[in-house]
Amino acid sequence: MNAHVATKPLTSLDDGIAKGDMLLKVDNVSLSFGGVKAITDISLDIRKGEIRAIIGPNGAGKTSMLNVINGFYTPQQGVITFRGKQRRAMKPHHAVLQGIARTFQNVALFKGMTTLENIMAGRSVHMKRNMLWQMLWHGPALREEIEHREKVEEIIDFLEIEHIRRTPVGKLPYGLQKRVELGRALAMEPSLLLLDEPMAGMNLEEKEDMSRFIIDVNQQRGTTIALIEHDMGVVMDLSDRVVVLDYGKKIADGAPEEVKNDQAVIDAYLGVAH
Repeated sequence: MNAHVATKPLTSLDDGIAKGDMLLKVDNVSLSFGGVKAITDISLDIRKGEIRAIIGPNGAGKTSMLNVINGFYTPQQGVITFRGKQRRAMKPHHAVLQGIARTFQNVALFKGMTTLENIMAGRSVHMKRNMLWQMLWHGPALREEIEHREKVEEIIDFLEIEHIRRTPVGKLPYGLQKRVELGRALAMEPSLLLLDEPMAGMNLEEKEDMSRFIIDVNQQRGTTIALIEHDMGVVMDLSDRVVVLDYGKKIADGAPEEVKNDQAVIDAYLGVAH
């Protein structure tokens, strides 16, 4: 694996929160779909600068929790505090504007667009000029385009995907598509990056590359990360803290080694062999 060439860091939202302090807090959140309880009275927090893993068996409520955090679902009960502001309901685009970006379990890219165009799409939340200026591509709109293009080129260099910058993403192998999706999320300059199974469907080499980029995003870019992941080797290597869900309830929360040896986690998820 090649070492990164030093690049100018992206500017994330200045939330005035010190590293290690609470960035996001979930208080007693419950979510139901009809008579089915997806999340039941869950509380957890995410500290600025950490990599926070959310694990558990299929159907445990992990993706539902991310959907609540980024505003895709509105819980029937509970409050979420992000950067000191409490809320119950929030639309996904408002979450992006407040500094929460997201990747998905299944790749959600514009397959007919190039790598560069897909990542540029992530910059749209920061573009200020109206549609008329953008159509004219002149004056302020041109200067804005150049400024945002420079940010995108930094991300492309950072993720080592210069060779596919002009390639339609639909023609890329799965591992590179996941990397492009990560790039698009980084283009939003999030304070909190939510990754839903970033290693799913990858071979060993692709997992090693993605793990390296996740660590570098966290350490070099200073981005707080919450991730869902089933590969326990990846979870143990990457995470500062781990929360475990089972049937929509929290059954453990703590350091990776502590969680791995918790009997309730072994019984519900890891199994005796682990």
